[in-house]
Amino acid sequence: MRTQNMIKEINDAIGAHGMWKMRLRTAISSGAGDVHSSTARCDDKCAFGKWLYGPTLDADTRAGKPYQVIRRLHAEFHQLAGDVLANVEKGNQNGAEQIFTGPYVEKSERLVLGLTKWKGELLRGSALGTGTPLAG
Repeated sequence: MRTQNMIKEINDAIGAHGMWKMRLRTAISSGAGDVHSSTARCDDKCAFGKWLYGPTLDADTRAGKPYQVIRRLHAEFHQLAGDVLANVEKGNQNGAEQIFTGPYVEKSERLVLGLTKWKGELLRGSALGTGTPLAG
């Protein structure tokens, strides 16, 4: 079922993006990341990004506000992760920490809230038997 697959992808994204916090925290404390900053900035390379930009989502979903908001927040999240890692790569742990504890954490929280809201809309739509998200 399409709605169930979307909910699974959203749940997976919430977990994966939580893992980014740990990866970035480790990079800041160790002075080295496991991903290059240019790769981290790409919002279409992670599993969620591949799904978000991939062929499985229909035109109606892509045109909807939840998708548009999540796509923007996801891209901004990846830009900030790349900024943190770029600072780590330059040896600027203080700069990396400032981005991480400020804009990155804020964007990460907004992304998770947006994903949670989208999932809730999908669940409500599914409960109503429509299988599509509600407007709102």
